[in-house]
Amino acid sequence: MKKLIEKANVLIESLPYIRKFSGKTFVIKYGGAAMVDEKLKDAFARDIVLMNFIGIKPVIVHGGGPKISRIMEKMGKKPTFVHGQRVTDEETIDIVEMVLGGLINKQIVSLINSHGGFAVGLSGKDGNLITARRKVIKKISPETGAPEIIDLGLVGEVEKINPRILTSMEESGFIPVIAPISAGQKSRTLNINADYVAGSIASALKAEKLMLLTDVEGIKDKKNRLIPTLNIKKMKSLVSDSTVSGGMLPKVLACQNAIEKGVGKTHIIDGRIPHALLLEIFTEEGIGTEIVK
Repeated sequence: MKKLIEKANVLIESLPYIRKFSGKTFVIKYGGAAMVDEKLKDAFARDIVLMNFIGIKPVIVHGGGPKISRIMEKMGKKPTFVHGQRVTDEETIDIVEMVLGGLINKQIVSLINSHGGFAVGLSGKDGNLITARRKVIKKISPETGAPEIIDLGLVGEVEKINPRILTSMEESGFIPVIAPISAGQKSRTLNINADYVAGSIASALKAEKLMLLTDVEGIKDKKNRLIPTLNIKKMKSLVSDSTVSGGMLPKVLACQNAIEKGVGKTHIIDGRIPHALLLEIFTEEGIGTEIVK
């Protein structure tokens, strides 16, 4: 009986959050261990279906970098990265599109649907969802002191989001699952960082939340302690003093951009924890780092 009462208390605790978030859009960046471990994959799909059934409108943007690298190596190509960005030539972009837009995207869609959801796979090309341009990275040459451009190849950055296809799908009860690729000038496919895509889509939809699943607890201070809540001002100071760097940098910048463009709250949470989404959304304590305005 005690265990049954505990279960009832969990449901009671979640009730205010269900009431608050029903009808709201949550954009979720799905990546890391949560996409690899079978139990975590299953827990993620169940979380999404539950959220959808209680009235939350989830929109998923997924990554897939490790899978792309493994397939590249099997095909005799060595992955190369500059400033954390994959250098993407003509052959590599075909692999990226095949893996992200085909293999991974459809696996996620199938798993959600197997648990009773109604997911539909998309890429940035569908419905002109993402307009992109070639990304340009500049650095100062140590020899001359002059700026020089680093050529990443067919790597893109978001120029514009057209959310029409997403709003139509949400109104019909479907769950969009988006691969972060799009077409640039002359219809050339571009590979785009999934964190930035998720942030841009959350901004365009004026989402209630942007949630990024990672392989760390959240944002930590210089003493390696988790920071439960951050505002934009404090987050910028953590970036400027290099407390936040490396792979966390695009995540916090995506969160910052989303908040400044109208997203309610953003969260960086540990996707290695089963049902991480539910724990963050429906409990008072939450997990990970919440970033607010």
